[in-house]
Amino acid sequence: MMELSNYKLEDLILTALKSEIEARDFYKGVAEKINNFLLKDRILFLSSEEEKHRLVFEKIFKEKFPDKEIILPEKSPVPLPELKIEKEKVPLSEVFWIAMQAEKSAHDFYVSLSNFFPSESPERKMLLYIASMEMGHYQLLQNERENALKFEDYDIVFSMTHMGP
Repeated sequence: MMELSNYKLEDLILTALKSEIEARDFYKGVAEKINNFLLKDRILFLSSEEEKHRLVFEKIFKEKFPDKEIILPEKSPVPLPELKIEKEKVPLSEVFWIAMQAEKSAHDFYVSLSNFFPSESPERKMLLYIASMEMGHYQLLQNERENALKFEDYDIVFSMTHMGP
């Protein structure tokens, strides 16, 4: 669990929104570089899942702070791993590893964030549901990473060699 008691609920929800937007865009960018239609479809699925999560957090924000405008922080106040590829050429297994770490952190963040809401509240239940979905994403990525490692070990080239800023 993450220690979030030093943060305001408003900032945490905005962080969740920002995180989901970044994850959605990351997966969309990865999918654009993949030619394998089966894998592309799985990655686009992740992107669409993150978009749905974004909508949930937007709704929670508007319900909790009806008079406030949604202004995303430039940088997350909560230390979450960034979904960013640093090098120009990155093996697909490494891309999946980066995404796996982000999904695990999102899970931990949402479980901790759920503690800001009463135990039977719809918000808490939804946060815990989304947290479990993030672990499902983690497992999907783990499976794809294992496949990628297998093919990389055999020196089979994936049509995704230029991942970078």
